[in-house]
Amino acid sequence: MQISPAGAAPAPHSDVLIIGGGQAALSAAYFLERFGLGDRYQMLDHAPGPGGAWQFRWPTLTLATANRVHDLPGWGLVEALGLDCDELPAATAVPEYFGRYEEKFGLTVHRPVHVRAVRREDDGFRAELGDGGSVSSKLIVNATGTWDRPFIPHIPGAADFRGRQLHTHDYTSPAEFEGKRVLVVGAGISAIQLLIEIAREAPGSETFWCSRREPVFNPEPFTPEQGREAVARVERRVRAGLPPTSVVSVTGLALTPAIAAAQRDGILAWRPMFTRITETGVCWDCDGPSGDSPDHPDVPEHLDVDVIFWNTGFRSAIDHLAPLRLRAPGGGITMSGRLATVVDADPRIQLLGYGPSASTIGANRAGREAARVAAELLGVPSRSSGNPA
Repeated sequence: MQISPAGAAPAPHSDVLIIGGGQAALSAAYFLERFGLGDRYQMLDHAPGPGGAWQFRWPTLTLATANRVHDLPGWGLVEALGLDCDELPAATAVPEYFGRYEEKFGLTVHRPVHVRAVRREDDGFRAELGDGGSVSSKLIVNATGTWDRPFIPHIPGAADFRGRQLHTHDYTSPAEFEGKRVLVVGAGISAIQLLIEIAREAPGSETFWCSRREPVFNPEPFTPEQGREAVARVERRVRAGLPPTSVVSVTGLALTPAIAAAQRDGILAWRPMFTRITETGVCWDCDGPSGDSPDHPDVPEHLDVDVIFWNTGFRSAIDHLAPLRLRAPGGGITMSGRLATVVDADPRIQLLGYGPSASTIGANRAGREAARVAAELLGVPSRSSGNPA
């Protein structure tokens, strides 16, 4: 396979069209090469360079503090970057790794190319591009992740707040919160890490923390059995056509030394979710009598803050697939196949990073399965009859 020159236009047709450029997309491309489809696919990535969503992460996130970045198939992170890479910023280290990987295996990537919409056409699909062009294909492998769809829950009064609101997606540095009263909202690992970072690194700041449910911190190591059960629960949901949930919502969070220290220092003082946003902050039981919240007497009725920092997760970035009408009555997309990567209503479409494959290790397995399914649908026997990993 020839590497496409930087800025080269996509071919007008390919049998397999991969949309996305992160770990799942690279894994799919790698295995398509191994399954004998190296000249029959192309990858369209709307990002300016390699690295998937990692290139947009905040500078203080290192490989050591990020949720583990699993090796891409065929060439590991340490092989690419060296043994002492844990303290490298994820926003530069992962793009460097992915970029070297693309070159090493000659993967066909076109960027930046934005896919506006995918529609059925004749016996296949047509992807409409942001520049007005289009690409046709027989099969779609969608691997667009979640980074482009930050989720903020609807809370009454949000438009009235006179302070600043931002999402994890927009975070850059704790320095921007110096001297501010900051309310961190969320119960995932990003919420916890950034709450601790702001509390410790933003001079003069005062932090507060709330979420819909108080997270569970597990002092015991996360076992493979727990991981399999967590993935299985998410898989059952998407096979039933329900919206996927996060794996963390099932497993809880590991009680790391940093989290234990933050607990001892009073940083992780959890509060229940507020019910309304006001001009100057948030409130609980806002329409009730004055005084403390009746359900949580230790929580004041109103809290004045300068910043509401939403760490409330992301949703699958699949709006460009809306013309295909894939949604099931349950609100999700009904998935099938060995790893729940195949759209049940149209097996020519595969979703990587949706549901159980929404992790770096899940992305690798999903990429291999996507290539296997594509080879089967196109009637191409695999060159690698054993384990092509």
